[in-house]
Amino acid sequence: MGILASVNALNLKKKTTTCSCSTWFLDGALFFLLVWLLVVSAAAEGPYRSYDWKVTYGDINPLDTPQQAILINGQFPGPKVECQTDDNLIINVHNNLPEPFLLSWNGLQQRKNSWQDGVSGTNCPIPPGQNFTYHMQAKDQIGSFFYFPSLAFHKAAGGFGAIHIRTRPRIPVPFPPPADEYTLLIGDWYTMNHKDLQGVLDSGRELPFPDGILINGKRSHDGADFTVEQGKTYRLRVSNVGLQNTLNVMIQGHNMTLVEVEGTHTVQNSYTSLDVHVGQSLSVLFTADRPARDYHVVVSTRFANSTLRSTAVVRYAGSSGPAFGSLPAGPGDVEFSLNQARSIRTNLTASGPRRNPQGSYHYGSINVTRTIRLASSSEGLSAGGGERRYAVNGVSFVEADTPLKLADYYNISGVFRLGGIPDAPPPGDDGAAGEVRSETAVMDSDHRSFVEVVLENGEDGVQSWHLDGHSVFVVGMDLGTWSEESRDSYNLVDAISRCTVQVYPRGWTAVLIALDNVGMWNMRSEVWARRYLGQQFYLRVYTPTHSLRDELPIPDNALLCGRAASPSRWRS
Repeated sequence: MGILASVNALNLKKKTTTCSCSTWFLDGALFFLLVWLLVVSAAAEGPYRSYDWKVTYGDINPLDTPQQAILINGQFPGPKVECQTDDNLIINVHNNLPEPFLLSWNGLQQRKNSWQDGVSGTNCPIPPGQNFTYHMQAKDQIGSFFYFPSLAFHKAAGGFGAIHIRTRPRIPVPFPPPADEYTLLIGDWYTMNHKDLQGVLDSGRELPFPDGILINGKRSHDGADFTVEQGKTYRLRVSNVGLQNTLNVMIQGHNMTLVEVEGTHTVQNSYTSLDVHVGQSLSVLFTADRPARDYHVVVSTRFANSTLRSTAVVRYAGSSGPAFGSLPAGPGDVEFSLNQARSIRTNLTASGPRRNPQGSYHYGSINVTRTIRLASSSEGLSAGGGERRYAVNGVSFVEADTPLKLADYYNISGVFRLGGIPDAPPPGDDGAAGEVRSETAVMDSDHRSFVEVVLENGEDGVQSWHLDGHSVFVVGMDLGTWSEESRDSYNLVDAISRCTVQVYPRGWTAVLIALDNVGMWNMRSEVWARRYLGQQFYLRVYTPTHSLRDELPIPDNALLCGRAASPSRWRS
């Protein structure tokens, strides 16, 4: 609009007074410059893709027990979002549930636009019977991601689906186009209603072990099948949309070549199986180079006392028979998984969303401005009367009555405490049960700062962490205790860049983050019971200069709730 206004304001009428030729030349040059800027701006904006979604409850029966699930346009899982780099996504969500609802977009960075992130700290819930239209852009992104319902324990009821962001046609991709591609949404699943699961947590108990594993909303005998032709290569986009379990994926008799992890093209290593931790996404290629018959895709739990397994089928055209033989055994112990994780590295010569190589950003030579150590812990809320809580650096997050982003924008005091999360765990905090405090805590940070974050896990289960709005460079991970000497082992050349990282039991993971996206961003455990009970906080990436260059304005259709419904009453 600014360019159009400039063009319209330009005086293009012939002057009747004396005028020099140079004036005409400058006016004409300015006119053509403005027209060119308008064309370039329109081209850079990207096309629009519109979706209209109706969210309802519906009956499903994936584990032979009828249960209620969240459906989108009657589908479980929900519709796939397909777009390419820089496309604009207009998604109109109609909430036909009897309770408030929000969708969030795991991995979509929402550049300059945390207004659209779809978590309780940024958005008011969509009230029952109403709608909200998300206006987002896949700005400078490619890759495999997913969306999910973010309020309460809705995630245990479905409402999730795949997001595929394709590379623009003129940007080279570091592998030949596959014959076809398939989506694999995998996750642990309960037959218990999601509200009953929430009640279990609210009563201070732990969730039971899941009842099964779903592959694209189905279990083994219901047939999630993929048809292939001999000699051709196919792409599988895999996302772990479950609640708590690491899952291992393998294709019977076939190797898989890893090519992409959450928007980063990888060194193309070959694997017989891959661990996908909760909240993570990746892409693999496999070639149909075996005798023509059926083969199992096996998905099984990892690092659990019991093993759950589910299968899909890769079916060759002209198959001579069903999959046969015993299902292949899963891989080894934590050390096996740790070494596999270390082998996942960035392909430095491949283009990403832009033509320039991914390795042209030399993260290892940037000065770190701040070190943050984040240790998870469980239980022990001193005044909780036995209530189970999870915490980060001794602080268990409590949901506010007003989205934190709106409170910050309207300068409403008392909603959250800036600086409530310390940069290091309390002395002696080893992740065991201990006293924690409960509050709505926000960590402050400066725009364009470059930080080191060490995630410490003093417990016996695998942790999985996600940061909205950013990707992080996973420079190191190991078992044992992190120390400053651990930096000697950091990968400062080709570490993978992703948005969700695992921390192994009694271990640590170190990441480097360029905080280049202004907004209020959720840092959370992807183990959903832990997130629900407090293992999360918000990171405010702040700049004192309010400029459209750094952040988009509040949307015209923003829902207002809590104290933001009448902000003038609460301003400090």
